[in-house]
Amino acid sequence: MTTPHNAAKPGEIAKTVLMPGDPLRAKFVAETYLEDVKCYNEIRGMLGFTGLYKGKPVSVQGHGMGMPSIGIYTYELFNFYDVDNIIRIGSAGGISDEVKIMDLVLAMGACTDSNYAYQYKLPGTYAPIASWNLLQKAVQIAEEKGQRVFVGNVLSSDIFYNQYGLPDAWKEMGVLAVEMEAAALYMNAAKAKKNALCMLTISDEVYSGKELPAQDRQVGFTKMMEIALELAISI
Repeated sequence: MTTPHNAAKPGEIAKTVLMPGDPLRAKFVAETYLEDVKCYNEIRGMLGFTGLYKGKPVSVQGHGMGMPSIGIYTYELFNFYDVDNIIRIGSAGGISDEVKIMDLVLAMGACTDSNYAYQYKLPGTYAPIASWNLLQKAVQIAEEKGQRVFVGNVLSSDIFYNQYGLPDAWKEMGVLAVEMEAAALYMNAAKAKKNALCMLTISDEVYSGKELPAQDRQVGFTKMMEIALELAISI
């Protein structure tokens, strides 16, 4: 079936999908790493591609910015297109003093200031977490490739331009980085009984003010992309 947001037909999307926020990053991954590539979606400019990586089918599709956007696209992939695994390949702002620009952060858990979980009518606070099998394998692949990697909690925030700055309490509680999507991805995966992992390359450091230019964010995260692709064909 097609949806208002995705033109793919049944069978056009692989069981494992890599998802950057930026659809142009999805295009870069497809054109750089995949063979026999087919573009299955252009609706709203949210490009989606399926191709072969080392002979195995892998899809890559943008998910946009924020939990409402990734919530729509991952819900449809899990529930309408029978996708089993989604690996977010995104950027994040480093919060911990230990985390530096171009480091890789694997989100074991996702704190959030969002009300996304209200829809599940839970009787308490829900703690969204990664799928252990994806997380474990990603750590192994990253270490084999010599990539500096951190594993721990991230913050999925609804606010990019916070008028009062990022509260220091998140840093004090050991949160490694801030981004805007992981919590919704993990909640959708849990509800659908599917697998998800958020992989993040640090594009800026919240407290030092250091940051990468926009072009580097679009095409410069090749180590993370390669780790994600190796993970995709290992599951």
